[in-house]
Amino acid sequence: MSTPRANANQSLYLARLLLHSWQRARDEQDVPAAALARAFLPAVRQHLVNAYGWFLLEVTGNEMPSDGRPPACCAELPRLTPGKAEPGEVREFNQLERDGWLAQMLAATSAVQVQSGGRTRDNLASPAADTPDLAAAEEWAARLDATMERMRDFLEES
Repeated sequence: MSTPRANANQSLYLARLLLHSWQRARDEQDVPAAALARAFLPAVRQHLVNAYGWFLLEVTGNEMPSDGRPPACCAELPRLTPGKAEPGEVREFNQLERDGWLAQMLAATSAVQVQSGGRTRDNLASPAADTPDLAAAEEWAARLDATMERMRDFLEES
């Protein structure tokens, strides 16, 4: 049976595989960077959001959800039992969801959608000006990995 920790690690691993493939495709220069971002960013982001959600379940001690899907943010976590304090990790994540790298990652879902204005029908592979790129996705993965490692170290020492 999978655990939230195992699922978090697997999702982060899958995101890293996609990031590596994205980098290789970009280095080959056969496909425009904008098209690669549209192809890779949604999948990378989803794996990172899944890793984050599984990690939220891990740090809060929650069990696997009945539907098998992790929460996408702190607001989707199961309610605390009365008298139980919110873990410091959740407070930190709540802040990062409002303002920080995590907020950018969670908001990126619509950044790769084709928007009206600024694009022509012949240029649908062009991302919006604010579309995250490979560097942004790599930064999200690195920050999530570092945060997970730091919090796990703290939890294991307590």
